[in-house]
Amino acid sequence: MTEPRSRSRTDTAVTGMRFTRVMAPAPATSTSSGVTLSLTLPFDAESLLDFLGRRAVPGIERVDGSRYSRTVRLPSGPAAMSLEVTPERVEGRFWAAHPRDLAQCLQCARDLLDLDADPAVIDGHLAASPPLARSVADHPGLRVPGHVDGFEVAVRAIVGQQISVSGARTILGRLVATYGDPIAAPFGLTKLFPSAQRLAGVDVGDLPMPRSRGRALATMAEAVDSKDFALDRTADPAIVRRHLLALPGIGPWTADYIALRALGDPDVFLPTDLGVRQGLTRIGLADQPSALVESWSPWRSYAMMHVWKSLDEQTR
Repeated sequence: MTEPRSRSRTDTAVTGMRFTRVMAPAPATSTSSGVTLSLTLPFDAESLLDFLGRRAVPGIERVDGSRYSRTVRLPSGPAAMSLEVTPERVEGRFWAAHPRDLAQCLQCARDLLDLDADPAVIDGHLAASPPLARSVADHPGLRVPGHVDGFEVAVRAIVGQQISVSGARTILGRLVATYGDPIAAPFGLTKLFPSAQRLAGVDVGDLPMPRSRGRALATMAEAVDSKDFALDRTADPAIVRRHLLALPGIGPWTADYIALRALGDPDVFLPTDLGVRQGLTRIGLADQPSALVESWSPWRSYAMMHVWKSLDEQTR
């Protein structure tokens, strides 16, 4: 079977790339214009933008129609991207405080939009399952939204435990406003998501969440800041999961959500997730037959996106 996704960061595929250096105060800044990111069609841009838009945190990201913009924390300094996401193509502009970070910024965009997925392989496998066949036909090329920062995903997962998407977005907005670094980035963005170092040292009583959840967040931040484990697509999901589950306040749902979006694991399923349970009921699988879910492997992450798609906007 053809490998559907590449986990390498050394072979970023782009077409029409033109980098333009711009004069600016130190540190130097660099921008790229007219970058068309390669991908395999079909591509369900609408579902991807909907997912990202409902979770967009003011200051660090925004969705305007078909354009998604956000800031990124990279090794040499801050960066930002603005992506025009359509069913036919993804075109972007990229900005970085240091030119050497531009290539990694492009790879972040690929990971975020799951552009290295092969929909022919994935959709072909899932369409063979009767409960998913209609959704696959209605949403060809459905992607699993990734991310640009594994630590940010982990924070989002902890904050989002047992609360709504909108509730989590409100709390994350407060975290960004209080602990995020201000930057002078383009695309109408003003903040970087708080670093692990910054959140590792907070007084949990000052966090806008229950103390137990705040302790879980601070402990996780300390582990990431100490480099106890990596939260990116080079990491082994099984090893990362063991590390996460050993931390207080992190259970299977949180660890698996991190694997889904931060590690790019294509075979994650969240059986205890409320939206998943409601979606399974909607498609006639209220009893969640384990053998059927297993048959969706090795693409259970994509199957779960189809299960979520079965719900209307208010219940997801």
